[in-house]
Amino acid sequence: MDIDDAKRIAGIEAANFVLSGMKVGLGTGSTVKHTVVELGRRIKDEGLEIVGVPTSLATERLAMEVGIPLIELSDVDSLDIVIDGADEYDSNFQLIKGGGAALLREKIVAQQSSAMVVVADDRKQVDVLGAFPLPIEVTPFAYMTTVRSLSHLMNCDVSIRIEEDKPLVTDNGNYIADAQTGPSISNPVDLENEILQIAGVVQVGLFNNMCDAVVLAGQNGISTHFRSNGRLS
Repeated sequence: MDIDDAKRIAGIEAANFVLSGMKVGLGTGSTVKHTVVELGRRIKDEGLEIVGVPTSLATERLAMEVGIPLIELSDVDSLDIVIDGADEYDSNFQLIKGGGAALLREKIVAQQSSAMVVVADDRKQVDVLGAFPLPIEVTPFAYMTTVRSLSHLMNCDVSIRIEEDKPLVTDNGNYIADAQTGPSISNPVDLENEILQIAGVVQVGLFNNMCDAVVLAGQNGISTHFRSNGRLS
């Protein structure tokens, strides 16, 4: 199976976790976009009744195009589920996210959700996190001071993500620093806490103890994996 076809099928499969009446977090990325499109189809063709909270402006535009009613997260106490992508995940279902520069909104939505389903292709499954550069959202103010502090803390190269010859600006007006840790993040919980102690850091793309299931796309097809003792197991 072509990997793009597998990602599309996985995105559609993940939509099966969504039932009428749910408040749904709508993730960001090339795989989960298929989930958003499928939810729009089910609303139109099957009468699915849901409301969504997008994790990025790009997802907001897509959700509106396919007819998903949207609400503000601040207007509800919680969400029933969030379906999102990941850049890496390990055997403990810990994640690296932020390749799409939406990690702050993604984490806010994930923290307010009763369950989290990740849609990914099998290239994202790793033994130890960190081969994918760890995204860290930082304030523009004195951002190079923050970059130096991060580099010292993690003993690795850290650089500001550049787009069109200038720092990429997130939907929240911040910058993204990418830490080249290599596959060495064996204790992501402690590392997350340490990074968040740096004042210029807004949020870090380590999503710990949040993911309950992964819908995995591969050349051999689709499989769903549940975290032991997770909220969906």
